[in-house]
Amino acid sequence: MGKRYDAVIFDLLTALIDSWTLWNDVAGSDEDGMRWRQAYLRLTYGAGVYRPYETIVAEAAMAAGIGPDTPDALTRRWAELQPWPEAVSVVEALAGRAKLGVVTNCSIVMGRAAAARVSPAFDVVMTAEEAGFYKPRAEPYAATLAVMDMDPARVLFVAGSAADVPGAMALGMPVYWHNRISVKAEAEPLYHERSLDRLLEIVQ
Repeated sequence: MGKRYDAVIFDLLTALIDSWTLWNDVAGSDEDGMRWRQAYLRLTYGAGVYRPYETIVAEAAMAAGIGPDTPDALTRRWAELQPWPEAVSVVEALAGRAKLGVVTNCSIVMGRAAAARVSPAFDVVMTAEEAGFYKPRAEPYAATLAVMDMDPARVLFVAGSAADVPGAMALGMPVYWHNRISVKAEAEPLYHERSLDRLLEIVQ
């Protein structure tokens, strides 16, 4: 039996990295961090053409009633982002089996820095800034597939957020949802897991 997938594309800031912990710590509490993050998601999902990531983060902080210095603190502490415990070993194991990419709702500078926290093994790191739009619009996924020159049916997309699942599926990619904290599904992916570990079984 031949390989099922020739490439794996990851969401970055939820599927591979525990960004929630840093946002919550910068905000001062889990409750403030969640409110800030939810405001940020509403703004990115409704942004249309790309607006600077840092601007949206600041607008979300204002909407959530978080202190005005909080967005700058997040930028200063960006290097503290931590991959999920199994993320580095899983990505490095996959590097010899398939092409690897990342598509992230982030600026170029912050996206590159976050991806480097996981591994240097990615063939493509596509940011919303480069794609011109934020996920779950089609453009960031499509731009990543174009750069990798891949048939979407042969690419496994590893989603982090619920919105990533229908976003990637709409382009014909099978989806592995790393639903770490059991968020309610917006669409049912091909694989639905609480960790990244099963990728090593699926991608041979």
